[in-house]
Amino acid sequence: MRRQLITLTLAGLAIATTASGSSSAASDESSVKAAPAVAVHHAGRSVPPMRDEAAMVLVGTVLIGLGAAVRRAV
Repeated sequence: MRRQLITLTLAGLAIATTASGSSSAASDESSVKAAPAVAVHHAGRSVPPMRDEAAMVLVGTVLIGLGAAVRRAV
């Protein structure tokens, strides 16, 4: 049970980290006054985006842990 709790916590933190990075970038853009049009706009992000493979591994780990917890509960 302790291992499953750790797995779920780490997965939740990873998802929260990627979600908070994109929301903070959106809130920073809205607070800045409108700038003149430029050819390329680079939004600075402190957290690099999560790769699809890493996201799939995290989701799979969470599902396996959830399945094991349900199996033990029944």
